[in-house]
Amino acid sequence: MSAKTLDDLFHETLKDIYYAERQILKALPKMARGAQSDKLRDAFLKHREETQTHIERLQQVFELIGKNPRGKTCHAIDGIIEEGEEILDAFKGTPALDAGLVAAAQAVEHYEIARYGTLRQWAEMLGMKDAAKLLDQTLEEEATTDELLTEIARTESNKTAAQAA
Repeated sequence: MSAKTLDDLFHETLKDIYYAERQILKALPKMARGAQSDKLRDAFLKHREETQTHIERLQQVFELIGKNPRGKTCHAIDGIIEEGEEILDAFKGTPALDAGLVAAAQAVEHYEIARYGTLRQWAEMLGMKDAAKLLDQTLEEEATTDELLTEIARTESNKTAAQAA
């Protein structure tokens, strides 16, 4: 068995987040349809557009490292998305639905932030300046989305859910 390198780990993690982004792209319209707040619905739809851009950037990173864009099953994101779908079903039509959707979306964002932060750091360590720049752009957008979700939770969804309690 040959020794695995940071290059190998970078490539495997890149495949993981590529799969995750494609799954997120599929899940966001369902989350948007389920949202009761216009602000939350708009945030999901905006993030869907950004997610398409994230996928395109990942394809550029694959190209930079001379690999075909290919995902590998990410059980973590599958589980996080499944939890979001469970919230949609269990809390449909209730005052707590949007609070649950925000929480589920933030779990996705935090996963993405962890992956992109790691990949950016590894790209820098490996001298992949162009890849690091692309990954950093996406990392910043994911952090901005997380901040927006926090604001929606603080000003809308959590208050609505708490008032109904």
